[in-house]
Amino acid sequence: MKKLLAMLLLAGCVQGVSAQDNEKFLENKTLFEEITGIKKKTDKFNLYLNMNGSFDAESNKADKFNMRQLRIEAKGNVNDWLSYRWRQRLNRPNNGGDNIDNLPTSIDIAGIGVKLSDKWSIFAGKQCANYGGIEFDLNPIEIYEYSDMIENMSNFMTGLNIAYNVTSNHQFNFQVLNSLNGSFEDTYGSKDAEGEWLLPNVEQTNLPLVYTLNWCGNFNNVFKTRWSASIMNQAEDEKMYYFALGNELSLGKFGMFLDFMYSKEGLDRKGIMTNIMGSGYRVSDAEYMSIVTKLNYRFDKNWNIFVKGMYETASLGKTVGEFTDGKYRTSLGYLAGLEYYPMENSNLHFFLTYVGRKFNYTDEALKLNQELRDYNTNRISVGFIYQLQMF
Repeated sequence: MKKLLAMLLLAGCVQGVSAQDNEKFLENKTLFEEITGIKKKTDKFNLYLNMNGSFDAESNKADKFNMRQLRIEAKGNVNDWLSYRWRQRLNRPNNGGDNIDNLPTSIDIAGIGVKLSDKWSIFAGKQCANYGGIEFDLNPIEIYEYSDMIENMSNFMTGLNIAYNVTSNHQFNFQVLNSLNGSFEDTYGSKDAEGEWLLPNVEQTNLPLVYTLNWCGNFNNVFKTRWSASIMNQAEDEKMYYFALGNELSLGKFGMFLDFMYSKEGLDRKGIMTNIMGSGYRVSDAEYMSIVTKLNYRFDKNWNIFVKGMYETASLGKTVGEFTDGKYRTSLGYLAGLEYYPMENSNLHFFLTYVGRKFNYTDEALKLNQELRDYNTNRISVGFIYQLQMF
């Protein structure tokens, strides 16, 4: 009977299978082991369900239940040199037939890893860009509110990552990925009612790639780094330069991280400045800066409290026509929360959080776009986060 039940459960899991790379496997029993009583003896197939669900009470919006994150993930080690990983968002449309990598945008990760030696390894396929930053490197289900910078980034693209382990605690990654998911026109512009392209002086590059160099450092598990530098070919003679410095400190019950991120974009990749200008075409020479910090205090083995702050700016790097250079928007984020972990060796936790955002526009922005208004948002959420290992 146990064997029959095990086979039925495995079949159901496989049918259900339709960012980041340093996530650890959970140490507690899988759902398969709990139900069948049969110990899982292989690391070749691991199946996870990543969930973040809550009841949200938000200012100027109807209260609602919300499944913010729902991802299914399979990964494993086929042998001592070959591994694979696949993760797909179940609450995102499965479109993508016109994407240049022929993959739907709902797929975060789909590829294989090859260990070449104790020092060298590669991962080929769709993957998360190694943009750096501590928060960027976390499992998305752990994030209650992303910064503007990360929220508006294109993070999952197809290509190749080469990793070099300097020591067991320090790793360098060099990555080459497609810089586009969809078409060039959909990413950087649109057409008017007559079908005319709204970026007449911009030509698509023949080498739409992004290059990233990333350093993952670990100093005695007390101080960790996620630093990166990236350059992206956006169009002919137009590039994006992106830098991130992620720093994490762990001191027993107390932990914190501080991320600094800066992006200089020949074409406004994130679209924030384009929306502020309201000009109908993609803004050039956009600049974004973001500082994010979070402090945690695990005052009991089952309880954690945290506070988080975000400071971000959106600017123009140089004067373009009627748009003068300088800062156009400042956004602030402030979060606080209480988390309860009911089980050991499991990341299941229930939370109560407050999320506040404030957006302020400069006089220059308000003069150029009279539809803009300074505004605040507030949200209280009660919910759960769980990476359930099903098999």
